[in-house]
Amino acid sequence: MNALFDQKTRASEPVLNAIAHMPTRSLSVLMDEGFIRTLTDTHFMRIAALLAQKSYDEGGCPIGAVIVDNASGRILGKGHNTLVQESHPYNHGETSAIQDAGRIDFSQTTLYTSLSPCDVCATLIRMRGFKRVVVGDITNASGNEAMLREAGVQVDILEDSGAIALYARYRRESPALDLEDWQGVSGVHQ
Repeated sequence: MNALFDQKTRASEPVLNAIAHMPTRSLSVLMDEGFIRTLTDTHFMRIAALLAQKSYDEGGCPIGAVIVDNASGRILGKGHNTLVQESHPYNHGETSAIQDAGRIDFSQTTLYTSLSPCDVCATLIRMRGFKRVVVGDITNASGNEAMLREAGVQVDILEDSGAIALYARYRRESPALDLEDWQGVSGVHQ
């Protein structure tokens, strides 16, 4: 069976949205090698931002992440924050993508995250041996980029205006949930 997207396919917003919503293990049905080779950092960041939109649409915190194999360009893991949807306090975008990727050598991958990683996610990124992280929003949150760099992780900032606007909107609409995502329920009560 031929994949739907090949080297002639333009990586448009609907195409990237289909990739964001398709289960990772089924992506070969959508994308062939020729199409994968056309994807850039900007495309992968946009997929992370579309995953953040997915979380927001589900009533959750708008944070998404994508893990890409450096050699092949294949997406190995994707995820979005499900604090609200699954009542899971540490299923952030990054942790969800890491879980989706499974037991792999993360030092051979790049993690794209729509928002600057929290303390827990930054620690996990360091612990799992990622060598590169691309961050899509340091406007609404930042701070762990220096810690990651000190740990030898290359941190690139590739701000996505859609992700920035979405997170700012979420913060205005749901300040208690935003605080809970960063500090837990006890942070909301302080």
